[in-house]
Amino acid sequence: MERLEKKRIKGHTYYYYSKWGRVGGRCRRLWQKYLGKPDDILHAVEGRVPAPQYAAVFHFGLAETLAKECRLAKSIDRVDARWPKRQQGLSVGVSIALAALNRAMHPLSKSAMFACLANTTLRRHVPHASKAPLASQRFWDHMDRLTPDMTRAIWKDIITDVMAREAMTLEAMCYDGTNFYTVIDTVHARCDMAKRGKNKQGRANVRHVSSALFCHADSQGPLYDELYDGNRHDAKQFPVMIEHFHQFLSGSFGTTSQTSQLTLIFDKGNNSQDNFGLIDTLKLHYVGSITLSAVKALAEISNQSDRWTSCQTLG
Repeated sequence: MERLEKKRIKGHTYYYYSKWGRVGGRCRRLWQKYLGKPDDILHAVEGRVPAPQYAAVFHFGLAETLAKECRLAKSIDRVDARWPKRQQGLSVGVSIALAALNRAMHPLSKSAMFACLANTTLRRHVPHASKAPLASQRFWDHMDRLTPDMTRAIWKDIITDVMAREAMTLEAMCYDGTNFYTVIDTVHARCDMAKRGKNKQGRANVRHVSSALFCHADSQGPLYDELYDGNRHDAKQFPVMIEHFHQFLSGSFGTTSQTSQLTLIFDKGNNSQDNFGLIDTLKLHYVGSITLSAVKALAEISNQSDRWTSCQTLG
């Protein structure tokens, strides 16, 4: 049974909606819900409840996940350790971390970055952030403080800690190089890396830069990368990158059983006699690819041929 109850408390009248039932042979109140004073009920019925002045909606899941990973990697602390905070404004580490999180969530220009971050829970982690410190010019001021050697040292600190924390092995690495077109003007002489050449996006009419990247084969996480001239052929850059990557591994992890057993995976665009000679010199295992024309007789064998043996039946 349900009923509307009126209670008099300290000279004021309050209404409750309650449900009753038999418990142990006796009638007992099972639950009740407070409805308010008579005026409150009247306002609710007539729809005269005060309208909220504003509502704040924040994106939570992705922002919190990325912020947690940023804290685990101690990215801000590692940057600020290399370049201490200025007397005022955001530190270099905070500025770069927010720019990186924005790229991961919803890439926008630096001038629009604060408006995007203000609608996420990142405001809780950086309550002192505002539009002025996050202006594009302040970001580039911070970037000018980081030299290439300093950024490589910071990345080394971060990636070695991540690999140790996640128990990632060095058994296999994937390598690939590609290029990206830019909007850098032809007469712009400060950047000599952006050059015209064969662009993989079909934009040979503009200047582009090339990027080489080594990824962890299992997690696909980036391990080492480097930019180079946009008109340089991949096969020519391959030996340079192998040596730089080998130096990075030795400097970061030392000579261990893992590094000596590392398998490098790359595509056929890097094939050359000199490159394979370098791989042998560094004693790296490798998995590559070749064109079908290089093994025409093998390519003509049907997949249903009895000459093929399943790997599961070997050994």
